[in-house]
Amino acid sequence: MSIVFVGGGNMASALIGGLIGRGWQAADLSVVEIAAEARRALEQRYGLAVSADLPLRLAADAVVLLAVKPQHMRQVAVALRAALSGQLVVSIAAGIRTADLSRWLGGHARIVRVMPNTPALVQAGVSALYATPGVASQDRGQAESILAAVGPTLWVPREELMDAVTAVSGSGPAYVFYFMQALMDAARELGLDAAAARLLALETFHGAAALARQSEDPPAVLRERVTSKGGTTEAALRALEEQSVRERIIEAVKQAAARSRELGEELGRSD
Repeated sequence: MSIVFVGGGNMASALIGGLIGRGWQAADLSVVEIAAEARRALEQRYGLAVSADLPLRLAADAVVLLAVKPQHMRQVAVALRAALSGQLVVSIAAGIRTADLSRWLGGHARIVRVMPNTPALVQAGVSALYATPGVASQDRGQAESILAAVGPTLWVPREELMDAVTAVSGSGPAYVFYFMQALMDAARELGLDAAAARLLALETFHGAAALARQSEDPPAVLRERVTSKGGTTEAALRALEEQSVRERIIEAVKQAAARSRELGEELGRSD
């Protein structure tokens, strides 16, 4: 199997780095990227074959991984049609539905849609995958092996669930960074310097996530263990509850999912 990346941005670069780190040979990976600076960076970093033009023909066992911006997908897909002869196509473009991509590719059936997230840049991402009915179990295995290079994977049974995935894990790092920023700001207001605030906030998030991953108990139980009756944690959590922070977070994620659905509809309108 070889992989042709169409688009050589940050996520494609992360996947390439993860694959090479897992033993893939640079000769089995190639990239199509229109930006000259990005082409040079990929060539220098990974020793890959990088081109500015889409291939006229693709090897029968090639996997085509579409990593272009969503607003450019239709144009790229239409240009790619002639080179396809049934190869597996994997799309990591946010919001692009498989029915629209299939139509732009001239009715292509073997499509896997993926929603990774930005921690993939440090091989700590999580990716959700959805396969169209035309995707065989071997294809699913190939797609999963590619995304597993940057973190855990999971399959969703219905494509509409990708909107929920986008809202939870796709946008999720921004929610975490938002809370990190607030914790750092609080530390500064309480008299700690910037370096101490950063260290305490980042390591607290890192350690809490590691503890949650290793424990069989749900987060609610872990939270209770930190919360002593009449103590400091209880005071902080009471303040959050009084402001309905949990409910506001849930509503925010639902708003993100609704916007994901809207974007899918908007991106798919052009024929």
